Amino acid sequence: MPRHFTHLSERLRAAWPGSFRQQITRPGLLYFCAVAVVTLAAFASGNNLLYLILAVMFAVLFISNFVSKIVMSGLQVDVAIPLHVSARRQTPCLLRLKNAKHWMPSFSIHISGMLENGFDCALYFPLVPGGATVEDPVQAFFPKRGTLKERSFLLTTRFPFGFGERRELVTLRQEIVVYPCIDPQPGFELLLSSVQGEIEILRRGQGQDFHRIRPYEWQESWRHVDWKASAHTGALQVREYAHEDDEGVLIYLDLNVPKEHDAWFENCVDCAAYLAHELADHGRKLRLRSQDVDLRVPGDGDVYNVLKYLAFVARRPGAASTAPDETIQYQIVFSPNAESMAELGWAKTSAHGQGGGGRILGPDTWDKPGTANATMRDNEPKVGSL
Repeated sequence: MPRHFTHLSERLRAAWPGSFRQQITRPGLLYFCAVAVVTLAAFASGNNLLYLILAVMFAVLFISNFVSKIVMSGLQVDVAIPLHVSARRQTPCLLRLKNAKHWMPSFSIHISGMLENGFDCALYFPLVPGGATVEDPVQAFFPKRGTLKERSFLLTTRFPFGFGERRELVTLRQEIVVYPCIDPQPGFELLLSSVQGEIEILRRGQGQDFHRIRPYEWQESWRHVDWKASAHTGALQVREYAHEDDEGVLIYLDLNVPKEHDAWFENCVDCAAYLAHELADHGRKLRLRSQDVDLRVPGDGDVYNVLKYLAFVARRPGAASTAPDETIQYQIVFSPNAESMAELGWAKTSAHGQGGGGRILGPDTWDKPGTANATMRDNEPKVGSL
């Protein structure tokens, strides 16, 4: 018999639209069956006691519906979300439930989030005092970059008797900017380590700003030997100076990407966001260029301005690629047209030391072994892929 009740309850749930505020539960279905039996018995027998019992049963139904409606009224939901949110990362948030009714508490409130809105949570508050606010930490997970304008939460209660489940859908309207994923993905950490090593090589120059003391290398000039440090360590040591024209790192994101490389473009956006975040975190100057913008960090703000642009950037097939300017920066170029970008002069270091060098990452050679950590070569750009 219980199995038949279960099937009947499931059919009623399927037939009852989800937008209805009241849903019948299994105990409620059993109670309605009991009401139907008492009703038939009362009409069949004419017994006044059965009529009295039937009146009490109907009164219980009306009281249950009235109380559950009052319990759900006056409830307000709010979510405190961090200012900076990244895609595909668990983000700690704080969910607050306020009872605006000062004269009556609310009981047995369930709150569930919507997965498509980034909040796949289920919370339970047994009691929300009148005029009080209760809160509980939740984890948000946004699968992709962009903007999220609405977040919906479903509030339910079966108080007081559990015969019905009252539902209220609460929608919060507040725009959230979701940055690209800044967590390391396969190949990203190796690329970052290689880039940082190459930048350190480029920083060795003939400027006046002292950089460090390091061991002597073969065929270096004796002019920079630090004899005091050499005598102290027992091995030749040289004084190294930072390059006078150290301009940091330039990341160029080519938007001229055909549709068939859409997945690769998204991977490039994630990689650019990861590199920008890590390089800025290490105190390096940063510059992001594309066919749309030219952002400098710290000149035009912090790294979050770069991440915000990357949150909304999209492909522009047919957009003309631009050539590098005269500033000396290490260049990381993301482009499906590696040869064309090399011809424009990207990621080159001339024999006279002009240009910051770098690498061009295209869609064909990212998985080739040794691409991410190969050494720089003079007079030709490094072409890799992503």
